[in-house]
Amino acid sequence: MSSPTRPGDSATLPGNGLERRIGPLQATAINMTQMCGIGPFVTIPAMVATMGGPQAMFGWIIGAIIALADGLVWAELGAALPGAGGTYIYLREAFQYRTGRLMPFLFAWSAVLFIPLIMSTGIIGLVQYLGYLVPGVTDADGVTPLGKAIGVGLVVLIVLALFRRIGQIGKLTTALFLVMLFAVFAVIIAAFTHFDAHQAFAFTPGAFGSSGAFWSGLGAGLVIAVYDYLGYNTSAYLGGEVRDPGRTLPRSIIFSILGIMTLYFLLQVGVLGSQPLESIKSATSVASSVLEQAWGSVAAKIVTVFIVIAAIGSVFAGLLGGSRVPFEAARDKVFLPVFGKLHPKLHLPTAGVLAMGLITAIGSLFTLTDVINAAVTVLVIIQSLAQVAAIVVLRRRQPHLKRPYRQVLYPVPTIIALLGWVYVYVSASWLSIWLSIAWIVLGVVAFLIYASKEKVWPFGPKEIREAFAAQPVSGVES
Repeated sequence: MSSPTRPGDSATLPGNGLERRIGPLQATAINMTQMCGIGPFVTIPAMVATMGGPQAMFGWIIGAIIALADGLVWAELGAALPGAGGTYIYLREAFQYRTGRLMPFLFAWSAVLFIPLIMSTGIIGLVQYLGYLVPGVTDADGVTPLGKAIGVGLVVLIVLALFRRIGQIGKLTTALFLVMLFAVFAVIIAAFTHFDAHQAFAFTPGAFGSSGAFWSGLGAGLVIAVYDYLGYNTSAYLGGEVRDPGRTLPRSIIFSILGIMTLYFLLQVGVLGSQPLESIKSATSVASSVLEQAWGSVAAKIVTVFIVIAAIGSVFAGLLGGSRVPFEAARDKVFLPVFGKLHPKLHLPTAGVLAMGLITAIGSLFTLTDVINAAVTVLVIIQSLAQVAAIVVLRRRQPHLKRPYRQVLYPVPTIIALLGWVYVYVSASWLSIWLSIAWIVLGVVAFLIYASKEKVWPFGPKEIREAFAAQPVSGVES
């Protein structure tokens, strides 16, 4: 593993071939575009149904608190360890002392699954909205075979769009970000032109009691809310391509969470105050219904097109960042070598883009709820909880690590993130929980096979490489 050009420098590790072209505005745009996309437009009905009424609006706030606490974990780790792959680097640096390459291997193993699964939910959602525009894409039973074929075709187009230089991608993502903002604000404004405050805040009687609808539905509601906030970390996955990462990454993460929280809350309240509760619960394109009621079908169709484009932008941004995870792992010889190769002209990880695009296409063929649960459970167990441990371990193991940003009120946000993620995990469906555990067990078996072949821990010495430390330590431990 390479060491930085200068100890503690935030420059790209030499030889990885990536270019630092993403600035603060582009980094925030990438995060917010990936966060929003189609998510709230398709999950608001599920959120209202799950939490039993207008009290669903508080689910978005609690979800934002968890996301912000976790975002502060990402902010410190991303600023201190800015490289391609995000969590992969954080786990590699933190857990190398006791378990060698196990944790970074498991993350790369899992990320190749959960990142594209999250992206496939964007495809499922945008196809639902296409049903408002194109007859035959959806029916009473959901997405039709035609709709699924269109979804797969869109994944192919998104993957092709990713084959360009990172500087061009940054500009394209900023444009998609503006489209997303237009779509969200259009729906919010339309909702508040026909807003009934009494209807919006008509909480279900007894909802906040000890056995009320709010508390009984909070766990499942938070699974949805957390899913909708995911993406605030996308810029950290691109840490090797961000300018001045010590300042850019923390700001892009925090600003994107606060901005999206505000938009989601306004969107939820607006929909509750403009649409009957029962119609919200059963809607497949609730934003289009809001727009049609306010401005007519022509305006609704025009804005729905922008919603679909915003969803495409979300998937685009997610695959852009996610493809860097197996790239960094392969560069460390912890994953298949093919993932460590860059396109000779465009300097992008070709295998990562193609593999994640394929899994996204496959995931788009399943139902939205099933994919959300599967993606969130795998993500929580090997990324979110592991990073909470990583920030603690690194503060103890690498006290001289240069930290341009240190978590405010540490360890309070870290503890809040830990409790929040545990609650979200146990609130998911039992099938998803067992599948996530099975995937991790399978990953451990795969790692043991790899470790035996490579003669590394537990079949050989542990390699200690403090690649970002101010006083790097290199060597092996038996």
